[in-house]
Amino acid sequence: MLLDTASLYFRAYFGVPDSVRAPDGTPVNAVRGLLDFIARLVQDHRPDDLVACWDNDWRPHWRVELIPSYKAHRVAVETETGPDEEETPDTLAPQVPVIVDVLDALGIARVGVDGYEADDIIGTLTGRATGPVDIVTGDRDLFQLVDDARGRRVLYPLKGVGTLQVTDEAWLREKYGVDGPGYVDLALLRGDPSDGLPGVPGIGEKTAAKLLDSFGDLAGIMAAVDDPLARLTPSQRKRLDEARDYVAVAPKVVRVASDVPLPDFDPALPSEPRDPASLDELAAQWGLGGALKRLLSTLQD
Repeated sequence: MLLDTASLYFRAYFGVPDSVRAPDGTPVNAVRGLLDFIARLVQDHRPDDLVACWDNDWRPHWRVELIPSYKAHRVAVETETGPDEEETPDTLAPQVPVIVDVLDALGIARVGVDGYEADDIIGTLTGRATGPVDIVTGDRDLFQLVDDARGRRVLYPLKGVGTLQVTDEAWLREKYGVDGPGYVDLALLRGDPSDGLPGVPGIGEKTAAKLLDSFGDLAGIMAAVDDPLARLTPSQRKRLDEARDYVAVAPKVVRVASDVPLPDFDPALPSEPRDPASLDELAAQWGLGGALKRLLSTLQD
């Protein structure tokens, strides 16, 4: 089981009231919400391995070089030497280091690599896996990794993590008319305002799906632009022709990396905390209470 951790703690932050606070009054709604999410996921799905995948760089420079608008609207502070700072609610940012400390004390593997997003860590680990993989994320971009033959599916939270949309190839075809790899082509044609991806003007989701159904993939669509006999409307042909520069680079931006140089780590789900003393201190300092107890109980079952 691979967690898109930031996606989940953002959901926890907005789903759990900020009246959930530490003894000193600091909000810990994201921390406690994430612990409850993990407990529920482990209880319901019983993974052998679980990895909290991390955004060491939420907006990698190599993606921005290709499409400068990539996530640009979410930048709070641009930096010269490291990752840009992302706009984050004032009471969420201080909770992220606490999440790091708690996961480390628990012994839950947390993996991030400089220059890469959590999506890229997930893509690389999914590619290396020899058995089934459940990817837990609220980010539709990761639908591209769905592969029924290899037991790869996305669990997409609809309400907390108690109600999950199990995304497999049948669901993708019913919803979008594509399989996992085809979702990359659909997404880049349609665009995604939340990621600053412009898409091809005038090509929405339904039109993109129809074009992919007619011509197979992005390469087939662009070949059709050059074929006067291909069944494209004049408007579609013109817009796709004008978008050639974007179409040439967008696949590398939208497709998750599969070759991230990962550090050594143990993905096995722990049954006991790695550092009980540190965990006790964190529980007392941050008032983690029932959420931590529920997770520990679930891990020990």
